[in-house]
Amino acid sequence: MSRLARYIGPSRRNFSKASVNENSFLNPSSSQYLEEMYNAWLRDPNSVHVSWDAYFRTGAYHRPPTLEPGYSHQPVPKQTVQSVTDTNLSTTEEHLSVQAIIRSYQVRGHLVARTNPLQDMFDINDWNTTLSDKFGSPPEVIRYHKINETMWNKPYILPPSTRIGDKQRSLPLKEIIKRLELAYCRHIGIEYMHINNVEECNWIRERFEVPGVIKLSKHEKRSLLSRLARGVLFEAFLQKKWSSEKRFGVEGCEVLIPCMKSIIDTSVQLGAEMIVIGMAHRGRLNILANICRKPLEKIFAQFQTLEPEDEGSGDVKYHLGVYSEGENKYTNKPLKIVLVANPSHLEQVNPVCEGRVRAEQFSLKDVEQKKVIPILIHGDASLSGEGVCYETIHFAELPNFKTGGTIHVVINNQIGFTTDPRYSRSSPYCTDVARVVNAPIFHVNSDDPESVVYVSKTAAEWRSQFKKDVVVDLVCYRKHGHNEMDEPMFTQPIMYTKIKAMKNVWEKYCEATKQQGIVTEEEILKYKKDYEEVCENGFKKASQETTVRFSDWIDAPWKNFFKNKDVTKCEPTGVTEDVLQHIATKFSSPPPGDFVIHKSLQRIFNQRMELVQSKKCDWALGEALTFGSLLKEGIHVRLSGEDVERGTFSHRHHVVHHQTKDAVRYTYLQDLFPDQAKYVVCNSPISEYGVLGFEHGYSMANPNSLVIWEAQFGDFANNAQTMFDTMIASGQSKWIRQCGMVCLLPHGLEGQGPEHSSARVERYLELTSDDPDYLPPNTPTFAMNQLNDINWIVANCTTPANYFHIIRRQIKLPFRKPLILLTPKSLLRHTEARSSFSEMVEGTEFQRIIPSQGRSSEDPDNVKKLVFCSGKVYYDFAKTVQEKNLDHHIAITRIEQMCPFPYDLIIEECNKYKNAQIVWGQEEHKNSGCWTYMQPRFETALKGTRLITYVGRPPSASTASGNKIQYQREYENLINDIIKYSE
Repeated sequence: MSRLARYIGPSRRNFSKASVNENSFLNPSSSQYLEEMYNAWLRDPNSVHVSWDAYFRTGAYHRPPTLEPGYSHQPVPKQTVQSVTDTNLSTTEEHLSVQAIIRSYQVRGHLVARTNPLQDMFDINDWNTTLSDKFGSPPEVIRYHKINETMWNKPYILPPSTRIGDKQRSLPLKEIIKRLELAYCRHIGIEYMHINNVEECNWIRERFEVPGVIKLSKHEKRSLLSRLARGVLFEAFLQKKWSSEKRFGVEGCEVLIPCMKSIIDTSVQLGAEMIVIGMAHRGRLNILANICRKPLEKIFAQFQTLEPEDEGSGDVKYHLGVYSEGENKYTNKPLKIVLVANPSHLEQVNPVCEGRVRAEQFSLKDVEQKKVIPILIHGDASLSGEGVCYETIHFAELPNFKTGGTIHVVINNQIGFTTDPRYSRSSPYCTDVARVVNAPIFHVNSDDPESVVYVSKTAAEWRSQFKKDVVVDLVCYRKHGHNEMDEPMFTQPIMYTKIKAMKNVWEKYCEATKQQGIVTEEEILKYKKDYEEVCENGFKKASQETTVRFSDWIDAPWKNFFKNKDVTKCEPTGVTEDVLQHIATKFSSPPPGDFVIHKSLQRIFNQRMELVQSKKCDWALGEALTFGSLLKEGIHVRLSGEDVERGTFSHRHHVVHHQTKDAVRYTYLQDLFPDQAKYVVCNSPISEYGVLGFEHGYSMANPNSLVIWEAQFGDFANNAQTMFDTMIASGQSKWIRQCGMVCLLPHGLEGQGPEHSSARVERYLELTSDDPDYLPPNTPTFAMNQLNDINWIVANCTTPANYFHIIRRQIKLPFRKPLILLTPKSLLRHTEARSSFSEMVEGTEFQRIIPSQGRSSEDPDNVKKLVFCSGKVYYDFAKTVQEKNLDHHIAITRIEQMCPFPYDLIIEECNKYKNAQIVWGQEEHKNSGCWTYMQPRFETALKGTRLITYVGRPPSASTASGNKIQYQREYENLINDIIKYSE
């Protein structure tokens, strides 16, 4: 096949309109073929390949004379045909080269764009200067494309994949390259050719390729100058007043302030009513002051050593969040701005922010997801280095997690603490993680504020138009070291030699705007004077502060939730029997209509219905009664986690699938009552850290929603331990932020080896805030006082009824506390682990302990051994005691709520069995489970009058044995130790 045939091959799909004989493709050099091609082009230029369209437009082709009937045309001499073919080939190759050049700039132009302010750069005022003008030749982006001298001034047809011509269809090659360089190789590097949607790619081209689009009006430039001044002068004021304090200022990237302002202004103009921001500590104080409009005196007061006025330990000033309501000055529309509190774990806030946004969208019925906008501000090293970024970005298109697109802003310091990018990531850019969701990425030079503003507006418009993620990469530098006390010259001497010699972006822009006649020197001095006065006034007010109120920094205020509530009283958790019966019947019936279910499901529904008829429930049915009764009361319930729709142990089946129709599903509990709240049950990605953070953020938005995250196995929550430690366990202490979310952690050593057995309850108990040496006074409100004072609740229920009550109690409490709830595995189908409806009706409540029953309770003085335990192991103990006929000598009491510790009930139980040896029995190893938490509290409760001893497995580095023989031997030893007692 000739080279020309290779070029024209792809046009065959369009050329069929020209009625060309198929054999003509075998001889593309024939005059008949050229004639038919030319006739097709005359009828419709779009019916032929673009290379032929370009060739015919040049006028190089001359059609042969019209042949009369019977006239025999003489063959064209071979030499002439070859000459025509060479001409055609040359023209076609040139046009294809031009198209390849255009694509090269679109794909790789960002690689040579002047986005780094630390490199030599050209004047931001000169919008017509290209790299070719500066260096005398085109950049390497087109180095491998064939260009000769004759092509420079020759016009070429522009393909539909570019907008550089605006309304012009052809341009000389020299002009084509110049426009491409101005679009792709100046101060904005655009990555978008990985996007597989033509409409989206063309949308970006229209905003960057069309000549002259990146221009600001005089008014916009003056506004930009003012916003830059606030960002720069705020940092300068802090440096002047507190030069020896850490503040993690944004010097070197002060353009973040106009960037954020532009994003917010544009978003509000396009329908946004709330902005939720998640960010680490760099630039946080500046964002608080100039974006969230936190009163300066409140910020400055954080630099003083003040006594706290309210509860909690607080946190450092650059971790605090805030919630503000006001009016957006650009649009005069109301706007709420939330800056979510975040610990030092940098990107940890990302999923929390996304969950908060999703919940706010739900509350506002924001189906189009345009009213609440998430903005995540990243650091370059943390964005590429922390896995939670990847976990969070993958929420982007998931139906039950997506938020309609996140605007990612990267403060690209080009360094992480002291580590260069070449040692901290393998990807070319820190933003490459965003490519997995086809997000456009705009790298922009932070010392060109006009380009930053344009890119920021474009990002907001993209999010509004396509409801997808977008990235603004502010390529900047860090003026100081990791913080203001750090010495960066130790590790980056060359970089910081350059940085020390640089003017800040406001000074540079002042010079540029003065040259353009936008502002005068007097106006610039007035900007500076006015803002410095604002800061001084804030400083004076802060100096008058005597205490600090942590409540000023709540990022999720629940208006009127705590109003007129008695913290010593909990609303009843029982419900009427007819409600239980109605929910249970619906949940135990097959889906309505001709829905085809799996045969095994029919058997499960039949078994459920038998329980309903006997007015009893197993674990799955009890859970359905719990959720259903709350839905009836208007409480939105959301349950997420890995495989929660069916349930890891195939017990839940809240979502069933049609067996003969793909993607047809039926979700139980969504249609129990005509006016019920919405129930959401959704499988999550295989992520613990990210999903737990998302659900935590979701729970913060509305205290009257029940938000539950279930780990597939309790052990898997280990991957989310950071979220538990720094957000959930300590959120109220640090940020006065209550949270009522529930974490379900399947637990029990009957699992499949060491990683499927233990929820590591000891870790959650270790994080509790109660004092093991303090015995609270036994008052009528003892239990409620404990709940109000504790940081979270840790429990292990053994009956569906207790599960029913403790979950409902989460909503009925006058305050909110996280609930860490160990859930069973084998007990899900255990015939003894069932409850009667009578245990859930009105007048019943959660039992913090379930006392020993039967013969031991009837004759307590004769009991030799009192066993306290928690969870599934109770049934093992009880079975053995019954089989050995020892239930009159051994009493077994279940502690259902380990934290807060039920001192009052424990003392009462111990006093009842005054002659018994007291032991704590557990199936976990001695260094795991509840023992280390229980022992000191039992000693406090008993005041040294009696001893409590341990019965269980010996210490082990592994949570459970993976060997069945060893597991069984340990189990038998445990059981034998439990039934031993001294006469």
